[in-house]
Amino acid sequence: MRHGQGETDTISTKGKPQPANAAHEAETLTLSPARRAAVAPFIAMEVLSQAGALEAKGTSVIHMELGEPGAPAPRPAREAAKRAIDAGRIGYTPALGLPSLRERIARHYRDLHGLSINASRIAVTTGSSAGFILAFLGCFDAGDRVAISSPGYPAYRNILEALGIEAVIIETGSADRWAITPQAVAAAHAEKPLKGVLVMSPANPTGVMMSASAIAALGECCGRLGLWFVSDEIYHGLTYEAPAASALRTAPDAIVVNSFSKYFCMTGWRIGWLVLPERLVRPVERLAQNLFISPPFVSQIAAEAAFDATEELEAVKRGYAASRELLLGALPRQGFTELLPIDGAFYAYANVSRLSNDSLEFCRRALVEAGVAITPGLDFDRERGNRYVRLSFAGSPESVREGVARLGSWLGRG
Repeated sequence: MRHGQGETDTISTKGKPQPANAAHEAETLTLSPARRAAVAPFIAMEVLSQAGALEAKGTSVIHMELGEPGAPAPRPAREAAKRAIDAGRIGYTPALGLPSLRERIARHYRDLHGLSINASRIAVTTGSSAGFILAFLGCFDAGDRVAISSPGYPAYRNILEALGIEAVIIETGSADRWAITPQAVAAAHAEKPLKGVLVMSPANPTGVMMSASAIAALGECCGRLGLWFVSDEIYHGLTYEAPAASALRTAPDAIVVNSFSKYFCMTGWRIGWLVLPERLVRPVERLAQNLFISPPFVSQIAAEAAFDATEELEAVKRGYAASRELLLGALPRQGFTELLPIDGAFYAYANVSRLSNDSLEFCRRALVEAGVAITPGLDFDRERGNRYVRLSFAGSPESVREGVARLGSWLGRG
């Protein structure tokens, strides 16, 4: 008989027929997740989830936990996306992105930085997150060691660890203006060889920006030691007193990661880019073909149009600047001491030692008791983060003003 025509399906266990539904009598194998999946959670996203649960119950929450612009994607981007959808077919693109977008990104470097970058070196990615995965896989093998800063963006460490690459934590502080120095890299490399260095300027969570000379010195150090130099420049465009310098100006062999998420207000569109040395283009293309096939078509169309929205985007940036000034004045009065320099991005990284020695609990109470979602420093610094919190001012100036007022009332220092 065929299965399903009355015959009892059986499996054999040690030579004896057993009913298939008698699993309790059979030996079972418990499968566990891979060790690479045991990365730490991204606490900012956990805070967002907790805030959402409170909002579902009717609680008003001011969101200052995520680096997500409160403004929508610029109008030219939205209109271009609508036209693409109305045109009908939305399909795959080349793995490295639409040629027209790659050309437009190359022109961006010429217009903004005076750099001549061949479009063939541009790889369009599914957000900067995919850019990091492609860059790390293209440059590093399992067991290689890559230096990153603390405090720093937690996904660097977690992605590296998931790929079997060792993240070498270099602690930064006020003496080095919260940035990795050539001396620190040389010392870590002498202790045990590194394969690369990753920096972000302006930085998350600190907002600190490295000077052009500091970036040049770090690039020179990496070149001298034979290390890959990866520069995360996703907050370029969001600086308040001086423009940011690209690593490509003084380290043409650097790998630059950028994104349309921050300055261009396009987080959910998941579109970013890499600038690669020529010898990495083909390896990254092969990886992209297999891991992602291609970046999303509509997002690429919208991203290309976003370059024509400078006036609109600069208006959004003026809102960030106003919120920054508000926080610089209000937070010290409320007991948030030791504000790190907010040169760029849209974060205030503040010491809460006068208010609490447990930033995780402090943020929990701020959410539940004040209705303000902020991120504990433990997300960014496992050793000292219990004394720090990060407040994002990426939302509207009105929401930031309300968040500051709520914190002041809660702390009794309004």
